[in-house]
Amino acid sequence: MLRFLAVFLSVMFLMAATVAGGALYVFWHYGRGLPDYHQLAHYEPPVTTRVYGGDGRLVAEYAKENRMFVPLAAIPERVKQSFLAAEDKDFYQHAGVDPVGILRAVLINLRNKGLGNDRRPVGASTITQQVAKNFLLTNEVSLSRKIKEAILAFRIERAFTKDHILELYLNEIYLGMGSYGVAAAAQTYFDKSLDDLTIAEAAFLAALPKGPNNYNPRIHPQAAKDRRDWVIGRLLDDGKITRAEYEQAIAEPLVLRKRDAAQMIVGADYFAEDIRRELAARYGEAALYKGGLVVRSTVDAKLQALASRVLRNGLMAYDIRHGWRGPVAHIDPGAGWAQRLAAVPAPAGAEPWQTAVVLSVSERDTSIGFANGATGIIPWAEMKWARPWLIHQQVGAAPRRPSDVVHPGDVVLVEPVTRGEDNRPYPPGTYVLRQIPKVEGALVAMDPHTGRVLAMVGGWSYSKSQFNRATQAERQPGSSFKPFVYITALERGYTPSSLVLDAPIALPQGPGLPLWRPKNYENDFLGPATLRVGIEKSRNLMTVRLAQAIGMPAISKTAAAFGIYDRLPNQLAYALGAGDTTVLKMTAAYAMLVNGGKKITPTLIDRIQDRQGHTIYTHDKRFCDGCWQVQYTGQDMPRLPDIREQLVDPVSAYQMVHILEGVVQRGTGRIVSSVGKPLAGKTGTSNDSFDTWFVGFSPDLAVGVFVGFDEPQTLGKHETGARVAAPVFRDFMAEALKDKPATPFRVPPGVRMVRVDLITGKPVMGSDPRAIWEAFKADDRLPADDEDVLQGNPADPGYSFTPLNAGPATDAAGPAGPAPAAPGSGTPAPAAVPAAAPAPAPAPGGLY
Repeated sequence: MLRFLAVFLSVMFLMAATVAGGALYVFWHYGRGLPDYHQLAHYEPPVTTRVYGGDGRLVAEYAKENRMFVPLAAIPERVKQSFLAAEDKDFYQHAGVDPVGILRAVLINLRNKGLGNDRRPVGASTITQQVAKNFLLTNEVSLSRKIKEAILAFRIERAFTKDHILELYLNEIYLGMGSYGVAAAAQTYFDKSLDDLTIAEAAFLAALPKGPNNYNPRIHPQAAKDRRDWVIGRLLDDGKITRAEYEQAIAEPLVLRKRDAAQMIVGADYFAEDIRRELAARYGEAALYKGGLVVRSTVDAKLQALASRVLRNGLMAYDIRHGWRGPVAHIDPGAGWAQRLAAVPAPAGAEPWQTAVVLSVSERDTSIGFANGATGIIPWAEMKWARPWLIHQQVGAAPRRPSDVVHPGDVVLVEPVTRGEDNRPYPPGTYVLRQIPKVEGALVAMDPHTGRVLAMVGGWSYSKSQFNRATQAERQPGSSFKPFVYITALERGYTPSSLVLDAPIALPQGPGLPLWRPKNYENDFLGPATLRVGIEKSRNLMTVRLAQAIGMPAISKTAAAFGIYDRLPNQLAYALGAGDTTVLKMTAAYAMLVNGGKKITPTLIDRIQDRQGHTIYTHDKRFCDGCWQVQYTGQDMPRLPDIREQLVDPVSAYQMVHILEGVVQRGTGRIVSSVGKPLAGKTGTSNDSFDTWFVGFSPDLAVGVFVGFDEPQTLGKHETGARVAAPVFRDFMAEALKDKPATPFRVPPGVRMVRVDLITGKPVMGSDPRAIWEAFKADDRLPADDEDVLQGNPADPGYSFTPLNAGPATDAAGPAGPAPAAPGSGTPAPAAVPAAAPAPAPAPGGLY
């Protein structure tokens, strides 16, 4: 008996030694060359970069993996317990591998195989093993990978706390629908933060790791609910919830919720794309898509929506004036038309309009059908605008009946309409005929004191074209550049009442080239006229003479200081806006006029924080001494220093603002005056109406508008900045300033307001019907009867001119209408005291 016992023990010892040796060999063999698990100590997963608007609403997200990292301490207990119940209930007891769980899985798999079930084998991976697999190994299904996984799990358990391992798991796990980690999944499935999840919702998330696609509620709603209910049952079995909580959770329907549109700023696609490019350029693609940056943008949601709407309306208004280019497509309008219509893709940029097919045409209206089988009508009044488009933006004869516009089978774009032009209501199912404009445009709205871009629209539709015409399109600003020629003159001793000859001029272009003979828009001449008139009526010939006198180098310096151009060629045509620039640059330049001539840098971003919340960029570079006081103890309020560079004399800047206010009151921008608030600005139109502009401002808001074709071509006869771009500016300002007080433009110290004659610029009595207030510098000499006139050199003799008060005036920015005798803006000033004015600088030349 003793001998048998000795043999038995010897055999058992040898078997144990063999098993132990085998185990040691397995650990040695498979443990060689395993990834370094110490890297998990400094876990920084790819995290989504988020861009927020000024009101805290989301603008855009950028990520390779949709993930929000949340520390374990911030994850609610119900979420943690749900995942532990579903994935590893003994997580806090085992050492990385769960032997009991392995044995249970083996028995279940053997039973399933014995019963002939074709079920997927049951796994026994602990959360630690899943961390090892997800972070350090591949998804290969093999015994060797499972062994490596177990070895790493043991090592990870010895190196890190259980809480750290669970934190890694809950932030890394893929939970379907592009969501990584529990926080992103809560947002994706339920549009909630983790703190707001119910027990049932937390249980559903915990049900997903085994197979996110198998339990997708949109595809497999019953399987998803069954799996969720199983997790809820595990929570009850483990004593983590009460019976009452169990019953309530089981009864809760599984309902997915899309992200609330009210939490996002809609229509800021161009804005967001420019921010994306800036972030990529500043920090690189890896930081943009994986760095978890938090970006506070400058966009104002209300102004952004307004900008999108008024620009689209302006582009549509132009497009309607230039006729109908035909249907989107044509299909058979017979039986089955709805299915055929559904197969026609909507053209890019058609949103939010609907695609419809013409079913029949009568003398009074057009019957249309939609892909869902619904029908409607287009009244004749809502399609009679559709004159046929002709080359060079001309139109054909006006249609007389619907059949002149569309035919059965035509696929068209329509928009619901409730009232006609006479404001009479239409019956339900009434639509207006639409077409996507070919013309494009841009609008930028900016805070002139800080350079913060409050709204930016880069075209008709981002889905149609991602090219941002506000920042990427360089176009000729035309006459909207003239204020920077004139402010250069104001900085060199000229006054708003200085006289410049408005008459033909011929200038040499160089050896062998003909003389350059610039013209006014209407080819008329005013004779001697003031600088104010030159801007208000946008006189090309006056501007050329003035540019010749002060010199293109001086103008180029001004343009560079205001950020419009880096360098202008030494050619006089560039004084008329022949150079290329962007809407953003022009808007910023005008902003620097109204802010008193101070340098600003346009920005779409206020602040950037890294994933730890540290500020790594801020646009405002001012240092606030005393802003860090926690409590108020009677100390003085801190004062922020003004560190903006002064570009021009504040008085010169105000003189130009005051002149541009006259453009709106009497000049080419008179259409804007209907807003009824203090506004100033300038129209711009390039040669042959290729580019149309209006750039202007209120005291606290600068706005630039551009309209033109992407491939430069004429917009058509009489399509000028005043007709195309100015109405967009007007509509934007009318609504943006609707609830704001009528704030006058701020007058800096050193301005002397004098009543002058609107036409001659000479001082007059206050009772004169043509008197306006004019802004002079304190040491300016007031104009006298024998005032010199800047003639220019050389000039053509033998011209006749039209007196300024003889009738309507037009310019390169369009019809201006008559110049009425109206008082100017400003405040009463002390009586004029004559003072010597410096003579204009001699003309250095500047040939074209």
